[in-house]
Amino acid sequence: MNESFKERGGFWVIGQSVLMLAVIGLGIAWREQWTGGASAFAGGLLAAFGAWLGIAGVRLLGKNRTPFPKPQAGSTLVQTGVYRLVRHPLYASVILLATAWSLLWRSGPALTATAFIILFLDAKARREERWLRATFDEYAAYAKRVRRLIPWVY
Repeated sequence: MNESFKERGGFWVIGQSVLMLAVIGLGIAWREQWTGGASAFAGGLLAAFGAWLGIAGVRLLGKNRTPFPKPQAGSTLVQTGVYRLVRHPLYASVILLATAWSLLWRSGPALTATAFIILFLDAKARREERWLRATFDEYAAYAKRVRRLIPWVY
Protein backbone atom coordinates (compact mmCIF):
# COMPACT_ATOMS: atom_id res chain seq x y z
CA MET A 1 0.00 0.00 0.00
CA ASN A 2 1.31 3.44 -0.89
CA GLU A 3 1.81 5.82 1.99
CA SER A 4 0.34 9.28 1.88
CA PHE A 5 2.27 12.49 1.37
CA LYS A 6 1.87 13.25 5.07
CA GLU A 7 2.99 9.78 6.21
CA ARG A 8 6.20 10.05 4.17
CA GLY A 9 7.02 13.42 5.75
CA GLY A 10 5.78 15.62 2.93
CA PHE A 11 5.17 18.64 5.13
CA TRP A 12 8.86 18.63 6.06
CA VAL A 13 9.64 18.90 2.35
CA ILE A 14 7.27 21.86 1.95
CA GLY A 15 8.73 23.65 4.99
CA GLN A 16 12.27 23.18 3.74
CA SER A 17 11.34 24.46 0.29
CA VAL A 18 9.68 27.57 1.70
CA LEU A 19 12.71 28.37 3.86
CA MET A 20 15.13 27.85 0.97
CA LEU A 21 13.08 30.17 -1.23
CA ALA A 22 13.02 32.72 1.61
CA VAL A 23 16.83 32.72 1.80
CA ILE A 24 17.09 33.21 -1.96
CA GLY A 25 14.51 35.98 -2.08
CA LEU A 26 15.75 37.80 1.01
CA GLY A 27 19.32 37.68 -0.24
CA ILE A 28 18.35 39.37 -3.48
CA ALA A 29 15.85 41.84 -2.00
CA TRP A 30 18.04 42.99 0.92
CA ARG A 31 21.54 42.78 -0.47
CA GLU A 32 24.76 44.67 0.10
CA GLN A 33 24.00 45.54 3.71
CA TRP A 34 27.69 45.58 4.58
CA THR A 35 30.98 45.89 2.74
CA GLY A 36 34.03 43.71 2.63
CA GLY A 37 35.70 41.06 0.56
CA ALA A 38 35.93 38.64 3.49
CA SER A 39 32.23 37.93 3.15
CA ALA A 40 32.64 36.99 -0.51
CA PHE A 41 35.69 34.84 0.23
CA ALA A 42 33.93 32.99 3.09
CA GLY A 43 30.79 32.63 0.99
CA GLY A 44 32.77 31.16 -1.87
CA LEU A 45 34.47 28.60 0.37
CA LEU A 46 31.19 27.60 2.00
CA ALA A 47 29.49 27.32 -1.40
CA ALA A 48 32.24 25.04 -2.72
CA PHE A 49 32.17 22.78 0.35
CA GLY A 50 28.36 22.76 0.43
CA ALA A 51 28.14 21.85 -3.25
CA TRP A 52 30.68 19.06 -2.77
CA LEU A 53 28.76 17.64 0.23
CA GLY A 54 25.47 17.72 -1.66
CA ILE A 55 26.79 16.16 -4.86
CA ALA A 56 28.72 13.48 -2.99
CA GLY A 57 25.68 12.64 -0.87
CA VAL A 58 23.31 12.42 -3.83
CA ARG A 59 25.72 10.20 -5.78
CA LEU A 60 26.12 7.77 -2.90
CA LEU A 61 22.41 7.56 -2.12
CA GLY A 62 21.61 6.42 -5.65
CA LYS A 63 18.28 4.59 -5.74
CA ASN A 64 17.77 5.25 -2.01
CA ARG A 65 17.31 8.97 -2.66
CA THR A 66 13.87 10.44 -2.00
CA PRO A 67 12.69 13.98 -1.31
CA PHE A 68 10.89 12.66 1.77
CA PRO A 69 12.56 12.12 5.14
CA LYS A 70 11.01 8.66 5.59
CA PRO A 71 13.18 5.96 3.97
CA GLN A 72 11.76 4.15 0.96
CA ALA A 73 10.79 0.51 1.30
CA GLY A 74 13.68 -1.68 0.24
CA SER A 75 16.34 0.99 0.74
CA THR A 76 19.72 0.35 2.28
CA LEU A 77 21.65 2.35 4.88
CA VAL A 78 24.57 4.17 3.27
CA GLN A 79 27.58 4.52 5.60
CA THR A 80 30.44 5.05 3.15
CA GLY A 81 32.03 8.07 1.50
CA VAL A 82 30.71 11.39 2.79
CA TYR A 83 28.31 9.44 5.03
CA ARG A 84 31.36 8.48 7.13
CA LEU A 85 31.77 12.21 7.93
CA VAL A 86 28.18 13.28 8.54
CA ARG A 87 24.83 11.45 8.75
CA HIS A 88 22.90 14.09 6.78
CA PRO A 89 25.22 15.54 4.12
CA LEU A 90 22.31 16.83 2.03
CA TYR A 91 20.96 18.86 4.95
CA ALA A 92 24.49 20.08 5.76
CA SER A 93 24.81 21.06 2.11
CA VAL A 94 21.62 23.13 2.25
CA ILE A 95 22.84 24.87 5.42
CA LEU A 96 26.23 25.67 3.92
CA LEU A 97 24.76 26.86 0.63
CA ALA A 98 22.19 29.07 2.39
CA THR A 99 24.94 30.59 4.52
CA ALA A 100 27.11 31.09 1.44
CA TRP A 101 24.24 32.74 -0.45
CA SER A 102 23.60 35.10 2.45
CA LEU A 103 27.28 36.06 2.69
CA LEU A 104 27.71 36.48 -1.06
CA TRP A 105 24.71 38.82 -1.20
CA ARG A 106 25.76 40.37 2.15
CA SER A 107 22.21 40.08 3.44
CA GLY A 108 21.28 40.14 7.12
CA PRO A 109 17.67 39.01 6.50
CA ALA A 110 18.95 36.05 4.45
CA LEU A 111 21.27 35.11 7.32
CA THR A 112 18.30 35.25 9.68
CA ALA A 113 16.34 32.92 7.40
CA THR A 114 19.42 30.66 7.30
CA ALA A 115 19.26 30.41 11.10
CA PHE A 116 15.69 29.16 10.73
CA ILE A 117 16.86 26.63 8.13
CA ILE A 118 19.45 25.32 10.59
CA LEU A 119 16.84 24.85 13.32
CA PHE A 120 14.34 23.35 10.88
CA LEU A 121 16.80 20.88 9.33
CA ASP A 122 18.03 19.79 12.74
CA ALA A 123 14.43 19.01 13.72
CA LYS A 124 13.82 17.29 10.37
CA ALA A 125 16.97 15.18 10.81
CA ARG A 126 15.83 14.13 14.30
CA ARG A 127 12.46 13.03 12.89
CA GLU A 128 14.14 11.22 10.00
CA GLU A 129 16.44 9.44 12.42
CA ARG A 130 13.48 7.97 14.31
CA TRP A 131 12.36 6.41 11.02
CA LEU A 132 15.92 5.29 10.22
CA ARG A 133 16.29 3.61 13.63
CA ALA A 134 12.99 1.80 13.06
CA THR A 135 14.07 0.70 9.56
CA PHE A 136 17.74 -0.21 10.03
CA ASP A 137 19.02 -2.23 13.02
CA GLU A 138 22.55 -0.87 12.48
CA TYR A 139 21.48 2.80 12.59
CA ALA A 140 22.02 3.23 16.35
CA ALA A 141 25.67 2.15 16.09
CA TYR A 142 26.14 4.34 13.01
CA ALA A 143 24.67 7.35 14.86
CA LYS A 144 27.15 6.83 17.71
CA ARG A 145 30.11 6.92 15.29
CA VAL A 146 29.07 9.73 12.92
CA ARG A 147 27.93 13.28 13.71
CA ARG A 148 24.54 14.55 12.51
CA LEU A 149 25.26 17.75 10.54
CA ILE A 150 28.79 19.05 11.14
CA PRO A 151 31.68 16.58 10.76
CA TRP A 152 33.46 15.87 14.09
CA VAL A 153 31.35 18.56 15.87
CA TYR A 154 27.56 17.99 15.78
